[in-house]
Amino acid sequence: MIDDGTGLLTIGELARSTGLTVRTIRYWSDEGVLTPVTRSTGGYRLYDAESAARLELIRTLRELGLGLADVRRVLAGERTVAQVAAAHVVALDAQIRSLRVTRAVLSTVARRGSSAEETTLMNKLARLSAAERQRIVDDFVEEVFHGLDTADPWIRERTRTIGVHLPDDPTPEQVDAWVELAELLQNPDFRAAMRRMIEFNAADRGPDTPSGTSMWFIRRMVDLVGAARERGVAPESPEADAVLTEVFGEGTDRAQVLRRIDMGNEVARYRELAAVIKGEPEPPRFQEEFGWVVAALTAWPGR
Repeated sequence: MIDDGTGLLTIGELARSTGLTVRTIRYWSDEGVLTPVTRSTGGYRLYDAESAARLELIRTLRELGLGLADVRRVLAGERTVAQVAAAHVVALDAQIRSLRVTRAVLSTVARRGSSAEETTLMNKLARLSAAERQRIVDDFVEEVFHGLDTADPWIRERTRTIGVHLPDDPTPEQVDAWVELAELLQNPDFRAAMRRMIEFNAADRGPDTPSGTSMWFIRRMVDLVGAARERGVAPESPEADAVLTEVFGEGTDRAQVLRRIDMGNEVARYRELAAVIKGEPEPPRFQEEFGWVVAALTAWPGR
């Protein structure tokens, strides 16, 4: 305190009383958030007790991450602390989401041992907005379903929504799954395989076939085959031929059924990735039931 009876403090005294550095106080003063009360005859900045209280508020707001522009508005009475805090929370949420994605991408890069090019692509795909992710999926759906008016609407809608909703706080596994899924959806070979499977399904549907019939058929097949396996029916036995007829009907081209199962195996990875992105258990593949069907179809190819 200068010895003139005014009770004013030099910048050095203010620094000692608050624990801040002279350099920090001088910077805030230069930025207009801590204006000195007056100057000494030697030109030194002088502050009063109110300046010290103001300095504590500035320090608190800065420690909470507010920029000097927002601090200046609060001190000028243009905005309340509550208003600035609410806006800052929104900004922090966005930063946190971005940092979480960054963490997930770096974890995936480290696990994969990615090249610089793959890291760049992975980062780009991971940071796509929900709308941008949806455009990738919509483009895929448009190509594989184009012209197939008899395709099951349930399958089309499920394909359009599967794997799009990456969480705000994704795990490295979810980021990895989304990147792989995005790459898969843009792969011409995978698109062709999915198109062939959709064409097979569309060929079976009549104009009055209810939506979701394909899923109902799979459940029915799994139930019938599961019951046969429980009875001890071997795929090579004559009874297996009867089970196939019950499942697929009389006169079915069983070679075509085998091809369809092979196509289903090609797109199984698609469903697995979507489940990881959604944070759901891996979808059942009924490997034992499908394995039995493949063995039975091979043993009893039909005529």
